[in-house]
Amino acid sequence: MSVVQARRWTRQEYDRMIEAGVLTPEDRVELIDGEILAMTPQGSAHATGVSLAQEALRTALGSHVYVRVQLPLAFGLDSEPEPDVAVVAGSVRDYRDAHPQSALLVVEVADATLPYDRDVKGSLYARAGVPEYWLVNLAEAVVEAHRDPMVMPQARFGWQYRTVDRFGPGDSIARLSFPHASIAVADLLP
Repeated sequence: MSVVQARRWTRQEYDRMIEAGVLTPEDRVELIDGEILAMTPQGSAHATGVSLAQEALRTALGSHVYVRVQLPLAFGLDSEPEPDVAVVAGSVRDYRDAHPQSALLVVEVADATLPYDRDVKGSLYARAGVPEYWLVNLAEAVVEAHRDPMVMPQARFGWQYRTVDRFGPGDSIARLSFPHASIAVADLLP
C-alpha cells in the first residue's frame, strides 16, 4: 500500500528552481515551511498600502536601515517569505550574495488575506525571531503591532507574538528600537 505525501522543498531547491527559470516573477509564489504557495494578486488598495508603508518607513528611519519591498527573507532551511515590507540592518549591497536571514520589522498589508497574514505569517515571523510585525489591516483601517515573539506550542509554527496592540487612523506608532521615529497610522492606510 502506498501513501500519498506532499513533497516539501528546501530553500536551496526553491532558489535553484528560480535560477533555472522553472519559477519566474510572474508566478508570484513564496516558500513557507517547505511549501510553495501562490500569492494572491494585489488589489489597488493593497498596492497603495505597500507603497505608503515603504515611503513612511524610509522617511522615518532614514539611511540607518534598508527598507525592502516584496523581496525574500531567508528563514531557516525551508522558508523564503516575501513580506510586503521588511526593515533590515545594513544597506542594499550587504545582501548582494544572500537574502537577509532576519529583519528588524516586517509589515504585511492585508485585506482578503488577513487570517493568513495574522496566523500563519505572524507565527513564521515570530519563529524567525523578528521582534516586531505590523499588520496593516485594511478591512478595519487599523495597524496591528505584534511584538515580543514567544514559544506557543499551539501556534502554526510553535511561535507567536505575546503583545498585540491596535492603532487607529488618529494614532501614531513607533518601532520599539527606533522610538524617535514615530509614524502616523493615517500615513500607512490608503
